[in-house]
Amino acid sequence: MAECQLTTLMGCELVIGRYPRFLYNARGGSAVGVVQPGDAGQMNLHFPAEGTAIPALNGRTTHFLGLPLPPGLSVEIHPIRLNGRFEPATGEMQLQFCAHFRFQVGLGPDLRYTAPDLLVDTLLTTETIRSQRHHRQGRRLQGVTTGVLVGSAVIEPTGEAWLDRFLGLPDEALAVLECRLSLGEDADA
Repeated sequence: MAECQLTTLMGCELVIGRYPRFLYNARGGSAVGVVQPGDAGQMNLHFPAEGTAIPALNGRTTHFLGLPLPPGLSVEIHPIRLNGRFEPATGEMQLQFCAHFRFQVGLGPDLRYTAPDLLVDTLLTTETIRSQRHHRQGRRLQGVTTGVLVGSAVIEPTGEAWLDRFLGLPDEALAVLECRLSLGEDADA
């Protein structure tokens, strides 16, 4: 078993339902895990949730319709699972990603509202995805270059009536994640 690290970069996007895309700078996020040999030259990747940190969507990291998210508004990402496979010969990667997305808004110095978590469970891939709402092409990782993972997921209602109506749940979400994978000794760099 060797160590691996997945690092998130700035060219990311998120889309939920009928809303325009959010431009998301995920630079600084990382997942530290292990890589094991798999079948036919593939590598199996496992990133424990406790070793995975993804920057929150907020006014510093996220723009919507050309403007930063309003102050006090944030969406924290709490990973549950990030596992998959990588094919070094082709640069193809697939990762099963599952996380809670926690919407919070500060309504004043002593007042904070936290909505029920949105559960996102999707297959992120460097290949093409097609769903009812989304069609997107990822980009394979080659050598030390970056790649782009794409994934679509159905987001189920949270049970919070106003939030479900506001987001139009259930509906689809799209994730576009620019990233870099480092294996073995390169994972410490």
